[in-house]
Amino acid sequence: MVGWTDFERATIQSIFSKMNYDDVGPAALSRCLVVYPWTQRYFGNFGNLYNAAAIQGKPMVAAHGKTVLHGLDRAVKNMDDIKATYAELSVLHSEKLRVDPDNFRLLADCLTIVVAARMGAAFTADVQGAFQKFLAVVVSSLGKQYH
Repeated sequence: MVGWTDFERATIQSIFSKMNYDDVGPAALSRCLVVYPWTQRYFGNFGNLYNAAAIQGKPMVAAHGKTVLHGLDRAVKNMDDIKATYAELSVLHSEKLRVDPDNFRLLADCLTIVVAARMGAAFTADVQGAFQKFLAVVVSSLGKQYH
């Protein structure tokens, strides 16, 4: 179990309560697919993802980005047991979808960049530390089935 300070809990809850899911989710997934093109192999049913404009213009990319971001709500609500919260998703991604677990970290990094850009100066080093700790626990939990 991960220990959370009051500051970390409040910071994570504040970030997600103010987040524009319709903007941040699609932006983070699009960034991941552009910056790390090998991650596109899991989205063959999304059609042609041949360049940044095509990726950013795909409604299926935007929809999945929102889905992923809303999936993080479960972790925000269950910060004391994120591993159990994501046990089923870990099995799905490892056994059925066969997603490389490193892709979770890549998406988390892209999400951090997008959130930092949206928050601007409010994304201090302390805020970043709390946010990245949270995402690291989520990434570890999603990758649990692979170990």
